[in-house]
Amino acid sequence: MLDFQTLLQIFWTGLANSTYAVLLAAAFALVLKVVKVWNFAQAGLMGIAYYTMYLAIQKLGWPGYAAFALGAAAAIAAALAMEVYGLQTFRRRHSPPLTFFIFTLVLSELVQYLLAMVAGTEPVSLAATIMSASYIVGGVVVSEWDLKAIAFTVVLMALLFFVMKRTRHGQYMIAAADNPHLSRLYGVNVRRVYALTFVIAAVLIAAGMYLFGTRASMVPNTPLEMMLFAVIAALLGGMGNVFGAAIAAVFLGLLRAFSILVIPSAWQSLILYALLFITILFFPQGVRLARRRRGKPAATSAAAGT
Repeated sequence: MLDFQTLLQIFWTGLANSTYAVLLAAAFALVLKVVKVWNFAQAGLMGIAYYTMYLAIQKLGWPGYAAFALGAAAAIAAALAMEVYGLQTFRRRHSPPLTFFIFTLVLSELVQYLLAMVAGTEPVSLAATIMSASYIVGGVVVSEWDLKAIAFTVVLMALLFFVMKRTRHGQYMIAAADNPHLSRLYGVNVRRVYALTFVIAAVLIAAGMYLFGTRASMVPNTPLEMMLFAVIAALLGGMGNVFGAAIAAVFLGLLRAFSILVIPSAWQSLILYALLFITILFFPQGVRLARRRRGKPAATSAAAGT
């Protein structure tokens, strides 16, 4: 029989492991919110960032922070190339939304196969060992990776919140998300806003893959499964709700952690597809909590007074 200590350990481990999922879900939701594109090419960007960091750390002997910077730069370059030479071309042609979807999906598959050809199909990790120093806190095993991952994720999400809510560029992003045509009339450079959005998303992607790579190993098709996780989180959090997607990613991470109690780890992927099916069927607009009414509508009040 499970005791409370075991459940607490599963909760902590699931919370720590959800950190990279939070960053990847926020990146996907950000592009969906501002650019209005279901960017399935994010899986390709994840692979590019990861294998660039792997090259820097394992082959060139660079320190982690330098490898992360290089991985982020590679992801940014790939994202901007996709935006300039792909998505902007489709906008000029007034292509239907399905064209954008198919383009990002095909691009993701192309990158996956190219990475498999160049880097091989063997699992690789960014760290020499996935073990890290651990401490016992209240009977729960807490590793240094857990603490660093949570702190890193909180800082990045706080910076993202500050950029979007407290800076002029963030206001431009929100304006372009609401109405890009009206934003142009007010002098907002929508192309630049889209480019900035992809830059921010690429940094979040590189950060998420760095955390993942220092915790586990990866093969070229791993990002596709992680991408599915981000899509589910974006749907549950609400279409284009960046921080709602981040919260949903934490929930999904905990759900996946606790599912090990009833489903063997070999069938964990089945949970993702089941969640995707349930989300699309029952929560197509995300999970919305009902708000309590603060007062009666004016028409109702007037009718009550007659």
